[in-house]
Amino acid sequence: MLLTLDKLSLSHDETAKFLFTLKDNAAIESVLVPFKSRDAVCLSTQVGCAMGCTFCFTSKMGLKRHLSSDEIIEQYLAVKKWVLEKNQQRLPPNIVFMGQGEPLHNFDELKKAIEWLTSPRGGKLGPRQITVSTVGFVPGLERFSELGGVNLALSLHTPFEAQRSEIIPLNRRWPLKDIFEALDQIPLRSQQFINFEYLMMKDFNMTPTHAEALAQLIGPRKAIMNLIPFNPYPGAPWQRPTSLEIEEFKKLLVAQRLRVFLRTTKGDEIMAACGQLNTQKELQ
Repeated sequence: MLLTLDKLSLSHDETAKFLFTLKDNAAIESVLVPFKSRDAVCLSTQVGCAMGCTFCFTSKMGLKRHLSSDEIIEQYLAVKKWVLEKNQQRLPPNIVFMGQGEPLHNFDELKKAIEWLTSPRGGKLGPRQITVSTVGFVPGLERFSELGGVNLALSLHTPFEAQRSEIIPLNRRWPLKDIFEALDQIPLRSQQFINFEYLMMKDFNMTPTHAEALAQLIGPRKAIMNLIPFNPYPGAPWQRPTSLEIEEFKKLLVAQRLRVFLRTTKGDEIMAACGQLNTQKELQ
């Protein structure tokens, strides 16, 4: 075994956070997010992260190292075992690569892991049961078709270059123009969409101007806007908007004829929600 389960945290909504220690004593986290029909497991691809995004607690760690494909796979197997031991009738969870790290920054090991996870002799998952999230690491986006048709989620968060560079330093190197050029080269299967993740931060990115610019940016592309309320972490520079502000912004996007889905926050009481993972904090 390449990893050991050190701590399991459970929230009232049945979200489960797994703290794993690796052979070199580095630590990572995986999160099981419950859904009615089929759970999803959020896997890490790196110890820490090099992207420096201001909305993410993992960024405070910096990048310690990449995970090997076997370390990525073992996260899934450990969580899957835990799920089936609780209830043998549950389906194995789907996978979202949205844990610690920028998945496309560790492209080769991610690719090996996905090849095993989708193999009939391995994880036996279909490509549509796996989603890879990125903040816009263009070298990985240019190779995305090598991942065998898995789903793509882009952390967008604002349609304006200057604002995006403020919260995602990588945007200064690969702006939205370059990112969307790479996105448009990715072949999508029937009924497959690009998922644009939009983290709603109070008094920052939820105006009518943002909604109009998002509609212009996304245009006729096959896309879903996933709205995510900001999840606070210690020292965060942003605040979560109110329920009323969230609903008003959603209405603005719908009025622009965008396809919108509002994500329910899960696991925030155990620091397991989007942007809250930080193993340095857990080990203190």
